[in-house]
Amino acid sequence: MVETIKQTAGRDQLGDFAPDFAHFNDDVLFGENWNNQDIDLKTRCLITVVALMSSGVTDASLTYHLQNAKNHGVTKEEITATVTHVAFYAGWPKAWAVFRLAKEVWAD
Repeated sequence: MVETIKQTAGRDQLGDFAPDFAHFNDDVLFGENWNNQDIDLKTRCLITVVALMSSGVTDASLTYHLQNAKNHGVTKEEITATVTHVAFYAGWPKAWAVFRLAKEVWAD
């Protein structure tokens, strides 16, 4: 059975303030895009981490997606190899930032 991704963060955090954005976040981004079966979930998690790293996003959303990657089978070895590889293309300082967060996520 294929796991279905369901997200409510948009409505929980912004539903009253920005209902359209909450809808796009919960129903389109997570409801449709994350549940598309053309890319397996583990690969989708890695792609998302790479996209956030490449964009320089190293806030709570990256921590969330690192934890999500771990929860969907990405190993410490896979995340370290991925971040190291992307560092040559996206930037060394970005890799340092991701490694600080990933080290916490894979600490246990």
